[in-house]
Amino acid sequence: MQREITHSDGTTWTCVQAFTGLSDQTEHQDAAKVKGQEDTYWVVCTPSGGAKSVRLKLSGDWQNTYSDEALLHEIESNESSQ
Repeated sequence: MQREITHSDGTTWTCVQAFTGLSDQTEHQDAAKVKGQEDTYWVVCTPSGGAKSVRLKLSGDWQNTYSDEALLHEIESNESSQ
């Protein structure tokens, strides 16, 4: 599943769980899990317009449970730590 959010600076971020869209959904869902952290998945967020993609660790049903503000906060936190 894919989700788009727009920052106040006009950047649109497209976030997708790692390995989404590949043939065997169950196997790739497992591959997206963060090892050693139950119900946590790798999510890649790619910006419009030249900034660097970020890789996030998000929990469970992140597509529905994280608000746009929470996702943007995770993205900003990850950008500043790199």
